[in-house]
Amino acid sequence: MNEVWQGAGRRVFMQEVGPRDGLQVEETFVPTADKIALVDALSDAGPAKIEVTAFVSPKAIPALRDAEVVLREIRRVPGVVYSALVPNVRGAERAIESKADELNLVMSASESHNLANLRMTREQSFAALSEVASIARQGGVAVYVSLSCSFGCPMEGEVDEGSVLDWCERSVEQLGAHGVTLCDTTGMAYPPQVARLTQAFRARWPGTELTLHFHNTRGLGLANVLAAIDAGADRFDASVGGLGGCPYAPGATGNVCSEEIVHALELMGYDTGVDLAQLLAASRRLPALVGHEVPSQIAKAGRRLDLHRPPADFDVIRARAHERTGLV
Repeated sequence: MNEVWQGAGRRVFMQEVGPRDGLQVEETFVPTADKIALVDALSDAGPAKIEVTAFVSPKAIPALRDAEVVLREIRRVPGVVYSALVPNVRGAERAIESKADELNLVMSASESHNLANLRMTREQSFAALSEVASIARQGGVAVYVSLSCSFGCPMEGEVDEGSVLDWCERSVEQLGAHGVTLCDTTGMAYPPQVARLTQAFRARWPGTELTLHFHNTRGLGLANVLAAIDAGADRFDASVGGLGGCPYAPGATGNVCSEEIVHALELMGYDTGVDLAQLLAASRRLPALVGHEVPSQIAKAGRRLDLHRPPADFDVIRARAHERTGLV
């Protein structure tokens, strides 16, 4: 059987981005204490990494205006990396002061998206990230680079794969990133494309961590995860409850749902290292926090073998059925 359908215990590292990527687009401000409790619950589920928050302008993203407090007061679980997104030097300084294990630096592989999202050209963004990377090195903090729109841009359409790999090269060679995330920011990725980029990255930088970050906008999230695994990937961002979105892509849904991906991969024999019951418990607290239902189907329907009680009159129904067939 093809390995994509039979994990045979192969390790896949799940990286939780809900507390940052999910909550940042919510209109309802989630109280600081509830954010901390959510991160603590996610830590107990055992992901490889949690992107806790973003050190951005409170005017730009008011939902994460409590970044310092959240990152400082969460309960740290050994083996879990606690990451923070930072857009500039000041953000990096704040994150380092708040004891981030890793800084996530973001720019877009698409010029149009970079201008719309970050108000800079890609070259200007890269120059700014170089300063941030220098601050991180001085602070002894690891750097990851996330390339938005690596699989397509909602304004430009196709994004040249060679250009994506060039930005990967600059991130690894010039910024010293120990990992790169290829982001399907608006859900435009499809499996053969995912496989090509994954294989190309792995061939050129086998010693560098590669993370895939998919959104489920067009229903291809799980298919893309499986294509990436088959092509050699083993790290995936996902969001508890399927929270998330992109303000520059009308109709874009959230990230692939953490519990749905874990549920599927475990049924295929992969080792995610995640306690699915704990993850579901964290997911089921989200509607009360954000004020609306979340996309997660597993949170609603339960796991494959989460069974339901028969009807209250089931014994009577069974007895009558047996009487009609002469079994009683």
